[in-house]
Amino acid sequence: MKRNQMSLIFFSLMTVLFLLDSDAITSMTPGLTEVKYRTSFGSCPSRAVGKMTLQLVKAFEDSGSLRSLKEMIVKEKLDQRSFISSYSVSYDPLRKYLNFKYECPNPLMKVQIYKNNGLESYEAILVDNGELYDPTYEVLLRTDKKLSGELPFLALPVGNMDDDVQRQITKIVAGMDTAFRKKLSEVILNESGELTVILSVKGHPSSVFLGKDEWNDKVIKLGRLVTYMESKNKIPAIINLTNSKKVVVKFNDRF
Repeated sequence: MKRNQMSLIFFSLMTVLFLLDSDAITSMTPGLTEVKYRTSFGSCPSRAVGKMTLQLVKAFEDSGSLRSLKEMIVKEKLDQRSFISSYSVSYDPLRKYLNFKYECPNPLMKVQIYKNNGLESYEAILVDNGELYDPTYEVLLRTDKKLSGELPFLALPVGNMDDDVQRQITKIVAGMDTAFRKKLSEVILNESGELTVILSVKGHPSSVFLGKDEWNDKVIKLGRLVTYMESKNKIPAIINLTNSKKVVVKFNDRF
């Protein structure tokens, strides 16, 4: 094999290794300048994530290390501060391109957590991974036009605010089909752990009592019931599902 051919094969192999382990290679080349970058914001608010991206690009130009960027994100909690649920960062050394991909959760409800018999409260946003985010998240998404329509409310006492409750309510709301979720106005968990749902059906309120357990199965029954009632042009004022084997429906005579 000729020397030029061997050199070409060696260069090709080194290029493949470079791309497979870009962190190891780039960490040897600090002080990079004019690094270009591409960003996929996904469902994230561009303002917060864009600011974070600029910080990371500057840090990469100074260090040339992807590992240092990942350590920076963890140490400074940049992902949490920018409402990011997942991300990836890669570098193409041939084109000198940094690639950022971000994803953020979808907001499900506005949450009001109250204490001292309702005299004090604070607000948050419940997202589809079951976590609570700062209300600023909703504002940023609406600014970007990545969120339209009103979010339903969730009210619960601080004593009942735990991970299990969050997961259950998240599963219930996230599992609703889009048409039914739009009817959801408010969800209330009282001190006794009983769940009440307020629906808006054709502009009229319907109170649904779900009791303390079997929420997921009861909401499935509720969806079927409301669909049937609408097909008959009837609007229930009260639906009692506290006993999963017995459904009690009361109508308002005015409608």
